[in-house]
Amino acid sequence: MASTAPPIVECEQQHAGLRVTDVRAAVDFYTTKLGFRPGFTWGDPPTFAGVNLGSVQMFLQQGTPAPAGCEVYFRVGNADELFEFQRASGVEIVVPPGDREYGLRDYSVRDLDGYELCFGHHIFNSGPPIRIERVDVPVRLEKRLAGLLRDLAAHKRMSLASCLEETLLHTLDGVGPHTSADLRYIETLKRTHGIDYDSHGSYRFTEE
Repeated sequence: MASTAPPIVECEQQHAGLRVTDVRAAVDFYTTKLGFRPGFTWGDPPTFAGVNLGSVQMFLQQGTPAPAGCEVYFRVGNADELFEFQRASGVEIVVPPGDREYGLRDYSVRDLDGYELCFGHHIFNSGPPIRIERVDVPVRLEKRLAGLLRDLAAHKRMSLASCLEETLLHTLDGVGPHTSADLRYIETLKRTHGIDYDSHGSYRFTEE
């Protein structure tokens, strides 16, 4: 019998599921100690629940925990920030944060039922140096936008030029360089600097 090619499958989400001793206690631990948000609970007392980290939902189901050989990895925007929150909440640290050879900075903790959970973010400056030559390019920006850019560069601990280069390179690839936390901060900066136009505003800029 001739083999057939597998179908092209579109899958935008996956849900890890863990069996836990006490669903209610697990939900409380994940939401108060680990930084997850409540999703849903089913049953009274609950035997099934979902907790959210960003756009990712994880299922917690009543049953016999089996943490041996099980690890769940979450890629987040800022692993160090989340680590500080979890450490201050008294979560058991398995592996402290560190830069790994696979291009991520991550750490591991353990939950109430012994499951190991890893949280990490990409290290964008990993890899061999790229030798370049910089040239001066005359750039004039709208005053409020320039103020936002300076503040954003300082927030990301980058020079103004590096922040512009990062934004331009990501734009050329059709993706954004900013994490969800960065975007929330940018919204704050927009209000601070009084930016009342959207991304198409530049088409209508006129100088006084």
